Amino acid sequence: MANNLQTAQQYAAVISACKDVFIKKTKDYGTSWRVLRPISIVDQLFIKAQRIRTIQELKTQKVNESIDGEFAAIVNYGIIALMQMQLNDDPYTDLPVAEVSRLYDLQVSHISGIMEQKNHDYGEAWRDMSQESFVDLILTKLLRIKQILKNEGRTIASEGIDSNFVDITNYAIFALILIGEAEQN
Repeated sequence: MANNLQTAQQYAAVISACKDVFIKKTKDYGTSWRVLRPISIVDQLFIKAQRIRTIQELKTQKVNESIDGEFAAIVNYGIIALMQMQLNDDPYTDLPVAEVSRLYDLQVSHISGIMEQKNHDYGEAWRDMSQESFVDLILTKLLRIKQILKNEGRTIASEGIDSNFVDITNYAIFALILIGEAEQN
């Protein structure tokens, strides 16, 4: 049985690996992701999650890209979505790498705070979930975001878009933690 300290360490390790890739890609591509509108980010997340689901169902793949790489991409696209919601300047203006790193860390602080609160209340129930469930929940959240976008961002009794992106990111992080544990065993 894992404890909160172990979860915090595993969470930090996953984030560190995801951020490392994100910053390297920022150095390669700049902040080209800034032109993505919310629906485009949702579609990118959908593509990644649907690919994982297809591989899970077919139990085979033809493209040599790992499932954990797809979950890491979901983490990074989730963080992009949250950063985009905070940025109001010209999307064609490239941000310095140091600023991107700071914005990334700001969002990680937010999503990890939510994880800690929910983890406390749910008692780390995610540790008993299947990888398939994480993917299904991510896809569900993406369909919810699509509907909220169709409703021009308005909700009556539901969480907003940002809460759904936080949950998607945390589900992908949980999946990566469990994949890492399975590889160690």
